[in-house]
Amino acid sequence: MQSQTVRPNAEFIALIAMMTAMIAMSIDTMLPAIGIIAKELGAVHDNDRQLIILGFFGGMMFGTLIFGPLSDSIGRKHTIYMGLVLYTLGSLVCLFSSSFEMLVAGRVLQGFGGASPRVVSLAMVRDGAAGAAMARIMSFVMSVFMLVPILAPAVGQGVLFIADWRWIFVGFIVWGITVGLWLGTRQPETLVPEKRLPFTVGTMWRSAVEVVRNPVSIGYTVAVGGIFGAFVTYLGTSQQIFADQYDQGAYFALWFGGLAVAIALAMIFNGKTVMRFGMRRMSQRALWGFIASAAGLVLASLLTAGHPPLWVLGALLFVNFFCSGMIFGNYNAMAMEPMGHIAGMASAISAALSSLVAVTLGGLAGRLYDGSLNPVAGAFLAYGLVALVCSEWAERNRPAKSNNT
Repeated sequence: MQSQTVRPNAEFIALIAMMTAMIAMSIDTMLPAIGIIAKELGAVHDNDRQLIILGFFGGMMFGTLIFGPLSDSIGRKHTIYMGLVLYTLGSLVCLFSSSFEMLVAGRVLQGFGGASPRVVSLAMVRDGAAGAAMARIMSFVMSVFMLVPILAPAVGQGVLFIADWRWIFVGFIVWGITVGLWLGTRQPETLVPEKRLPFTVGTMWRSAVEVVRNPVSIGYTVAVGGIFGAFVTYLGTSQQIFADQYDQGAYFALWFGGLAVAIALAMIFNGKTVMRFGMRRMSQRALWGFIASAAGLVLASLLTAGHPPLWVLGALLFVNFFCSGMIFGNYNAMAMEPMGHIAGMASAISAALSSLVAVTLGGLAGRLYDGSLNPVAGAFLAYGLVALVCSEWAERNRPAKSNNT
């Protein structure tokens, strides 16, 4: 069997972008509806609605750990098919849910399956492209991906204007089936049998131990988890904050999309300047910006009994998310620097570990939400300081010869 070549044509880029965007679409489209869903299905506590988001993240965390290495063993397409089947089954469970617990279980399954096309699609690009060619493909993919957090809440809000919330899950099912048919009929397998690797628990365990024992990898992995934990806190509570606390339910999609622009701008800015200034210098300054904006949010919240003016909240979150957007890519890259010899496996393990940290921290902060901004603002500051401690520890334990990047 001859090796397949990834051709950076418009169809391939569109397919990769569609698979890459599944996670963000499955999360952000739900945000306008989580309050309605929780009330209709009998959630006990107002904060229980956050489980609709956290459950998906939890499933995705385990899916990332499994599907990345599995695709190295059985091939890219078969692994994506498995994930899409589970994603569709999870969507069906949510669609026909008769209780809140049933819906959360469906979201966990949906997140687990959705991790497959998200992770494996990037491997498909790596199979046939490298260096500038891969960067070119990914630049087009990311330009599409960055639109999703901006537009997805508006899509969810639009569905609610004309139909029941269950139709959002019908859309997810159609998305999954479309991706599967498109992949099956138009895209050849990119990983030929002679390049496949055995999938063993022992290999995963040895890779996990190596990641955990390396101070640079584990330090930046936990630091990513801290920053991501603040973002998960925001995702879980954003609907409550804007719709309930600030009575902005009709404009929630505009607020969420507007703040998402900050992350998109940061990714563009970082991409244009990181080679000039270096990712350590860029991410260090971004982290201090994150901490400063979080401290400002804490101060504003304390001075206003947990209810700062909406424009102050929006401005500080915009700065915070801009800094987050610069940190994510750089920290992930630095976590993987010592792991070049096991890059694929280490990447899956690092992503799973950082997600575990983020979901744990985000879930904890979200449960503390009490109708005021104090718990959320405090979590942003605390998790920023966690990232600072971990990244500084990683740098102090970095081999001297690696300090030049």
